[in-house]
Amino acid sequence: MIKTAWVFPGQGSQAVSMGMDLLELLEAKARFEQADEILGWAVAEICQHQEDKISHTLYTQPCLYVVESILADLLKARGQHPDLVAGHSLGEYVALYTAGVFDFAAGLQLVKRRAELMDSASDGMMAALIGCDRDQLDQQLQQTPNVVLANDNNAGQVVISGTPEAVEMILSNIKAKRAVKLNVSGAFHSPLMADAAAEFQTVLDTVPFQSAQIPVLSNVDPTPTTDADLLKQRLSQQMTGSVRWREISLQLPIEGIERVVEIGPGKVLTGLIKRTSPSLVLENVGTLAEISA
Repeated sequence: MIKTAWVFPGQGSQAVSMGMDLLELLEAKARFEQADEILGWAVAEICQHQEDKISHTLYTQPCLYVVESILADLLKARGQHPDLVAGHSLGEYVALYTAGVFDFAAGLQLVKRRAELMDSASDGMMAALIGCDRDQLDQQLQQTPNVVLANDNNAGQVVISGTPEAVEMILSNIKAKRAVKLNVSGAFHSPLMADAAAEFQTVLDTVPFQSAQIPVLSNVDPTPTTDADLLKQRLSQQMTGSVRWREISLQLPIEGIERVVEIGPGKVLTGLIKRTSPSLVLENVGTLAEISA
């Protein structure tokens, strides 16, 4: 049997019609209805909203969690099961749900609160750097307070996060093929999110974690584990810690993984993994048609 990992994006091309083909299935429709009760708003309505509400953090995270969870459940119902799971940022919550660490409702409650706290964050900036000198960047980060490496996506793409002044200083001192300021209000995945993380911890503490049925690679620690307490501890560090996706990509073949399926909209993660671990077979499942293929 080919060893397979499922990976879940926390961002990507959130199309206005994201997940709407799933409403054709009764089991998926029931899940959307359950989500609407928890959230107090309709996921399907947001995904189809003409004013692009789906791109707003408050809505993006819960919608991605719901759609990706349904896709994973549908794959399982068709007899497919991963040997390992991982998720990028928000996607880690879907990975934990897929591994049986908590149920759908508990995961969505966590994601709802996470989205609210991150949406209310301010006074922060994030920027993506493509094609920069990593040694030079690491040196600049060490010398510049209030800015950190937020996403280590692959050798050619990273994201920095911090105060606007500190991020601007790094951008002015680093040569990169491309630098893009991200459309976010907070310094996500940095110590500047400490207050939000502390508030989130009070919600996280109320959710019981079970041992994972499938090993999970966490954002802050890319070594696989099924231990419930360790997975909760790693998740509690995620809001202020770096997303170590390059290391996750390197760990996959070490664990004997040969095939990776990205479950969710877009092809962000397979694009990142391809550069780091080119030997892996990469597939994408983002629609009902791709599940049935």
